[in-house]
Formats: sequence, structure tokens, C-alpha cells
Amino acid sequence: MRSRRALLYMPGDDLYKINKAATLGVDTICMDMEDGVAINRKEEARANIAHALGSVNFGTSEKLARINPVGSGLDESDLAAVLPARPDGIVVPKVHSAAQLHWVDQQIALSENSLKIPSGTIGLIAIIESAAAIMNIREIAASTSRLQAFIFGAEDLAGDIGATRTHEAWEVFYARSAVVTCAAAYRIQAIDMVFIDFRDTEGLRQEALVGARLGFSGKQIIHPNQVDVVQQAFTPTDEAVDHALRLIEA
Repeated sequence: MRSRRALLYMPGDDLYKINKAATLGVDTICMDMEDGVAINRKEEARANIAHALGSVNFGTSEKLARINPVGSGLDESDLAAVLPARPDGIVVPKVHSAAQLHWVDQQIALSENSLKIPSGTIGLIAIIESAAAIMNIREIAASTSRLQAFIFGAEDLAGDIGATRTHEAWEVFYARSAVVTCAAAYRIQAIDMVFIDFRDTEGLRQEALVGARLGFSGKQIIHPNQVDVVQQAFTPTDEAVDHALRLIEA
């Protein structure tokens, strides 16, 4: 499974920013049709993402598209627009149950069949960001073999449970731990929460290091300035690599 140390969101309605992201050497670029796009610009975002997937040189960066939530009335149009352009994966926000992922899985399978590409070519990533999702997380993890990763959405989770977000993040610690533990049990990746203040480099570094120590394989980011800091935090040090090699040898 490819590395996702840094997952960078770009608004799908801004082709300039998508082109810029493709030059950054970030592990994963997620082109957004959901929260980062106003309701009156959803169609433009779909068209831009489909165009970018077919024309932009993303280099080694993974190319994902985030749709609107299942049941929103926008999800079918999102998938119909971007799946023919063959993204590497689809990111599904606000996943509360296995049934939601089953539906997206079926839509992707139909598209793969029509494109005549091998089944499972297009991956699936679920954002866990509600109390219901935490309660149903085992069923969600087992819902489809197409599932490659969980993304932890701390901001929406805190709002859902009535918590106040803090830098210490104790208010989301239980859910954060549940996500990374379940991901490990089902052999999928876990991508940690967003650090909102992109100007606070040291705060980002400390939060990323904590996420890495908890077992997350990467972190969501929202600004190009966050790329290097997060990639460094989730890259093993020479000492850690040497220690692992000595353990294997022993």
C-alpha cells in the first residue's frame, strides 16, 4: 500500500491550486467537492477534478477525490463526474455505517466494469467523524475489501459530541485511539486529524509527532506550508530504521 504521510486537500473548484499541489511532491492530493466548495460551485468542482485527472501531471502523488456525503443528493453526480477520469481513490466523508460504504463500493465497481479496468483498481477511504461512526467502526472497517484507510475528522467529531476543541486534543483522544486501533486490526492505514493553524509550524510538528507515536501512518493537511513538516514527522529516523533492522536480525 502506498505511503500517505501527508494528505493535502485542495478545493476542486480552484484549478490553479490543484496544479500548484501537483508540483509539491506531497504523498496524496485530495481534490475536494465537499466542505471546501460552496454549494453553487459543486458543478465547477466536478468538472475541474475530472479535467485535472485527465490532464495534470501529478508525478508520484496519489490522486483522490472527496465526494459529498452519501445521501446528500450530491453524491451520485460527484461519482458520475469523476469516476470515468479514474482517480486512485474516492474519499467518503461523514461515514456513519457500513451501508454507506457498500453503496459507494457498488458504484465504483460498476464504473470499473464500464472502464474495463481490474476490479479494485479504484480505492476507497472513509472519514470517521461522528459518534455513530466510532460506535460502528468495526462494521465499517469490514464493509469492503476496497477500503484502504480511515481518516479521522476531529473537528466534526467534537461538534457531534458537544466537545470543545483544544490544542491538547484530550476531548477527541478516545475516538482518535479507536480509529488507529481499528485500522491496525483490519490492516488499513489511519490518517490523523487536521491541524487548522497552518502558520503554527511548531504546533503542527508536535501534533504530527504525537499522531505518529499513536500509530497513525499520516496526517491531513490544508496548506502547502504543512507538507514538509508532516512528511518529516511520519518518516522514520535513521536510528529507528537501524533499531528495526537489528530486531529483525536478532
